[in-house]
Amino acid sequence: MSGGGGGGGGGGGGGGGCSIVWFRRDLRVEDNPALAAGVRAGAVVAVFIWAPEEEGHYYPGRVSRWWLKHSLALFDSSLRNLGTSLITKRSTDTVSTLLEIVKSTGATQLFFNHFYDPLSLVRDQRAKEVLTARGIAVRSFNADLLYEPWEVHDDQGHPFTIFESFWERCLSMPYDPEAPLLPPKRITSGDASRCPSDTLIFEDELEKGSNALLARAWSPGWSNADKALTTFINGPLIEYSKNRRKADSATTSFLSPHLHFGEVSVRKVFHLVRIKQVLWANEGNKAGEESVNLFLKSIGLREYSRYMSFNHPYSHERPLLGHLKFFPWVVDEGYFKAWRQGRTGYPLVDAGMRELWATGWLHDRIRVVVSSFFVKVLQLPWQWGMKYFWDTLLDADLESDALGWQYISGTLPDSREFDRIDNPQFEGYKFDPNGE
Repeated sequence: MSGGGGGGGGGGGGGGGCSIVWFRRDLRVEDNPALAAGVRAGAVVAVFIWAPEEEGHYYPGRVSRWWLKHSLALFDSSLRNLGTSLITKRSTDTVSTLLEIVKSTGATQLFFNHFYDPLSLVRDQRAKEVLTARGIAVRSFNADLLYEPWEVHDDQGHPFTIFESFWERCLSMPYDPEAPLLPPKRITSGDASRCPSDTLIFEDELEKGSNALLARAWSPGWSNADKALTTFINGPLIEYSKNRRKADSATTSFLSPHLHFGEVSVRKVFHLVRIKQVLWANEGNKAGEESVNLFLKSIGLREYSRYMSFNHPYSHERPLLGHLKFFPWVVDEGYFKAWRQGRTGYPLVDAGMRELWATGWLHDRIRVVVSSFFVKVLQLPWQWGMKYFWDTLLDADLESDALGWQYISGTLPDSREFDRIDNPQFEGYKFDPNGE
């Protein structure tokens, strides 16, 4: 509320008084609370800061950077259609860069959307402290989840440790997730003349050849995310419960990279899928209803990954269950290399790993097969596998990655028993019957 009041004052104060809207993995104009707040407050300076060195061990991989490059270009053109443009900065310290932008634009407010991975939590807290100390009003918003992690807890007020109970609570909250916000009709641009953009380099010469292949299969950007969502809801969704496990055809939504970069909001996905659910329920379409519940569960797992990351900030580095802390993992570079290159001798595992390397994508079922093989058969440390997924997946996402690998290696309270092994031959017959 203070932001609204401050905005009024800023608007009336003649020159200056603009707001910075700091974009990250929320590259969309629709249902973007930080952008909406900036527009309400008056003139907006839209900023994207590229500081991959801050991610340390998790410097973004090749395919992930390719996606970001295209997503940013499309986002900039949609901002231009609305009356402003995106200022891009190359930095090694995001918070100092934000301070510089504040000084050169005379901004009095900063708006951004929350993230829940450990690095962002620390960085955002620092940004709030440093800028507030300089008299800048800082406000942040939920644009990535249906409910904030601190809103969802058991009857004793404790965080959930079991996914099913967590998701049940989300679906029965006393208030629905907020409806998606419409995109602004127009954005008044703040004065950014003293704040020129840096040219961002997302790929080196050696990567361009491999990246050219990606463009055949994928179209980054928020308008393409919208198309992918519509295609899925009007097509494969109804058969999702029957087909989602088939790894040999397009049975899933393909929304994960779009969701990771925030090109489509999870609230919008939830909202539109719920509308279908009501429609099918009224028609008595049981299969459709079951499909919706299963698809929403995959949205739930994404929510849960943020929830776990927020409540257990070290989950991407160490097991949540202590008993596996001293598991005698096999530290074998040779095994690791054979797995990465798809030379293990197990056809489904090898096909999956070659597909991952060539396309940056793996069907959820095959992710389970290759990661399970990695942890249970090769007994390699799960952190290695997780880091390799981070480097090679288009939808590489720290929270989802950590949740998936901890689940497979049996280090979550509700994960698979460590001795449960998915037989790659049997899985092959089941999910890829024709060896496609």
